[in-house]
Amino acid sequence: MIRSKQIERPKLVLVVDDHEINRDALGAILEDDYSIIYAGDGKEALEQMHRYEDELSMVLLDLNMPVMNGYEVMEYMQGDELLRDIPIIVLTADKNAELKALQMGAADFITKPFDIPEVIVARVGGLMERSDGKKLISAAEHDRVTGLYTRNFFFEYAGRLYKYHPDMHMDAVVVDIEQFHTINALNGRDFGNELLRTIGDGIRAFLSETEGIASRIEADRFEIYCLGQPDYQVLLDRLQDKASCLSQKVSIHLRMGVMPWRCGVDPVLMFDQARAACNLVRGDYKNPLMIYDEEMRRRELLNQRLLNDLNDAARDFQLKVYYQPKYDVQTDPPRLRSAEALIRWVHPELGMISPGDFIPLFEGNGLISIVDSFVWSEAARQILRWEEKYGYRIPVSVNLSRADIFDPTLLERLERLIRDNGLDFKDIKLEVTESAYTDKGMDLLEIVRRLRELGFEIEMDDFGSGYSSLNMLSDMPIDVLKMDMKFIRNIESSETDMQLVRLILDIAKYLRLRVVAEGVETRGQLSLLKNAGCDLVQGFYFSRPLPPEEFEALIEKDLAAARRETEA
Repeated sequence: MIRSKQIERPKLVLVVDDHEINRDALGAILEDDYSIIYAGDGKEALEQMHRYEDELSMVLLDLNMPVMNGYEVMEYMQGDELLRDIPIIVLTADKNAELKALQMGAADFITKPFDIPEVIVARVGGLMERSDGKKLISAAEHDRVTGLYTRNFFFEYAGRLYKYHPDMHMDAVVVDIEQFHTINALNGRDFGNELLRTIGDGIRAFLSETEGIASRIEADRFEIYCLGQPDYQVLLDRLQDKASCLSQKVSIHLRMGVMPWRCGVDPVLMFDQARAACNLVRGDYKNPLMIYDEEMRRRELLNQRLLNDLNDAARDFQLKVYYQPKYDVQTDPPRLRSAEALIRWVHPELGMISPGDFIPLFEGNGLISIVDSFVWSEAARQILRWEEKYGYRIPVSVNLSRADIFDPTLLERLERLIRDNGLDFKDIKLEVTESAYTDKGMDLLEIVRRLRELGFEIEMDDFGSGYSSLNMLSDMPIDVLKMDMKFIRNIESSETDMQLVRLILDIAKYLRLRVVAEGVETRGQLSLLKNAGCDLVQGFYFSRPLPPEEFEALIEKDLAAARRETEA
């Protein structure tokens, strides 16, 4: 039995325009592919929609009409459960009206005077295909919590605005809630949702005063595509005030990144750059707004270049280890006791790159272990070179980053380093920053204890940088405190700062810890520290960090002083 093929009925399209000539023109263009019905004003259009609500696939809607205009029709459709899913193509000659129409639910535009017929057919057909006879945004139009657009729909609209109006000066704005997951955990999901709704309401109020669209992109991040504003601090303050009013007991902080319009830059890239700006002020409650500028663009390009070049830098020995001496100042004259290994990068094209430019970058991207491993290996070899040349070993301190500390192979790597180079564990000192002790603290303490059991000496670097309190020291398995240089900077002029240094030295003495003072630059600072009982000093007063061959002059000077003492 041969079954006849079911004939598919043409999809039904409603054309709404108060000018008969426009209705007829569109009907003639589309009638070969669709069934067409007409309306001459908004009121008649709604009557047609209700009459054919089960069949209607699309509405082509003029904006400027008598009785009831296109905006009023869209507003009505948005509030009607049966009509809101019907896709709308707006008919307009007013370029400035398109953004408002987008905000009210339009999915596309046909510009008056009408495009060539093939363009109109393509636009209607493309929307039909994407929406399958339903409104383009019906599947995921609005975020259920805030009522703002969802990610996909937001970028669909932003992309169309950019495509059809590339010269419209639209800025990309990213708003993020600091520690939103913590706020949710401590105050409950209901409070978190109320916070999101409050910010969403504030963004909608802002958009009612200007042209733009907005979305909640992720759990705690909002993105706004709007006409450029003279001062985004005003918007951030408005949103912050609304959020802060939710509760006197919950500390809520917002941050914002802005990428201003730039000719030829599409919305996707603009929001990438706005997010980068927003991330730069993470945790900065004093300055929570960052505008993406040419300097940030230069920094992004440099960062990507450094990330790409790191492996080559380690392989080709572009990375250089410098050494800064530590002197025992309780002897007269001070004696060289050890050194700290510090990394430098001599790039073949970019020249000398400051550690401040690449260390935080690699820490944030999890690549710092490559740098650390290079420093460890070079320091171990340098200890042996100096021993061969001068007859004794100079201990060298190397850094342990967080990535190293929580590497399950850390102990094995360090044991192999010592064994393969024929060193003793006391020859390599391990520096751990104070801030690391606050990240998975108990796990870190156990790892550090095991390193000390092997024989390594542990130095707490940057002590006093603001993360831990003095009474935590008794629980920390360390041998040496390195006082942060900010304590030293003003001790000649500030008795308060000097008293704080004395307090740290007294506590360290009670706990049987040695102390290294970093950043010593003047004879006066050295004298005060020596008289207060500080053991070791490191800083430009004695020497800047030096390459190995220049550091040897310090070794030879120290050996000469030792010979003079012996001869005396």
